[in-house]
Amino acid sequence: MVKLSVIVPFYNVQTYAPDTLRSLRANARQDFEFILVDDCSTDETPEILDRAARDLPGAVVVRHEKNGGLATARNTGIDAASGTYLTFLDGDDWLKPGYYEELLAAIEELGCDFVRTDHVQCTARARTIARAPHGMRDTVLNPRDAILPADRSTSVDYPYAWAGIYHRRLVDNGLLHFRHGLRTAEDRPWIWRLHREAESFAVVGLLGVFYRRGVASSLTQIGDVRQLDFIRAFDQVIDETAKDPDAADLLPKAVRTYCAIIAHHLGSIERFEPSVARKLRSLSAAALRRMPQDVLLEALDSMDHERASRLRRLRRRSASSATAEVAA
Repeated sequence: MVKLSVIVPFYNVQTYAPDTLRSLRANARQDFEFILVDDCSTDETPEILDRAARDLPGAVVVRHEKNGGLATARNTGIDAASGTYLTFLDGDDWLKPGYYEELLAAIEELGCDFVRTDHVQCTARARTIARAPHGMRDTVLNPRDAILPADRSTSVDYPYAWAGIYHRRLVDNGLLHFRHGLRTAEDRPWIWRLHREAESFAVVGLLGVFYRRGVASSLTQIGDVRQLDFIRAFDQVIDETAKDPDAADLLPKAVRTYCAIIAHHLGSIERFEPSVARKLRSLSAAALRRMPQDVLLEALDSMDHERASRLRRLRRRSASSATAEVAA
C-alpha cells in the first residue's frame, strides 16, 4: 500500500533535475511513490529521468506527448497517484533529507484534510525563510476562516502547492486538480477552492522545501503571452467565489488580490514583449470591467496610492475608449 505519492513535473530543467532527484532519493521510503511527469522536455531532462527511474525507489516516469504546462502536468500526476496522501514538488526545487517522513507524520497526527508548511526561498546563494501567513500552528482549523481579512496577507495568498500535503479524500471530492492548461497562476484558483470547500487544515512549522527563484526558464522570469494566464486564473477565482454562500464577505478579498496582481504586472510592464504589453493592458482593463463594480471601488479605495492610481488610470482609459467606440 502506497502511503505518499509525490508528484514532480519536469520541463527543460536539465541543469536542476539532478539536484531535485538526489533530494528525492534522500526522502525515499518503501511505501512512497514518486511520479515524475516529463512535460515534453526538449533538452536532456528525459534521459535524466530515465536514469532516475532505475535508481530512485518507487519512481514512475509519465510522459506527455505535447507540452501542457504545470497545471496539466500536475493533473497527470494526480491521476496516476495511488497514495493515501499526495504532495508536489517542482522539477527545479529540492528537499532536505527525511522531510517527507516528517510531513507525513504531521498530517497523520493532526488528521485534517491538508497541512501547509513554511519553505526556504533560494536566490543564487541567498537563503530566506518564507512563512505561511497564518500565526496559529499545529492546530486543526476551518480553512474558510483563513481567507480573510481582505487587506492583509492570508493563507490564500500563499498558493504554493508544494508547501503542504493533502489527503486523498480531496481528490475524491474534486478539490485537488488544477485548471487544465493554465501556464501561470495555476495555484491561485486551486488554493481558493481548497480554503472554500475543504473541511479542515493546519499549518505546521516544518522547513524542508527549497524553492529556487530567479531561474531563467521560469515563467515568472519570461515576459511572453503565457504570463497573461493570470487573467484566466483570477477570473475563475472571482466566478467561483461569487457563487459561494459567503460571497459578500469573500469577494472583497478576491477582487483586491486580483487588482494587486494586475497592478504588479502593469508596474513591470517593460519586461513584456511589446505586443504582450498591449494585450496585458487590454485584458486587464476588460477584467476590471467584469469585476463587481461596487466591490472594485472599495478595493481601490483600500489600496496604496501608487497601485490604486495605476488601476484607476487604466479604468478611465478603458471607459473613454468604450465611449468613443459607441459614439463612432
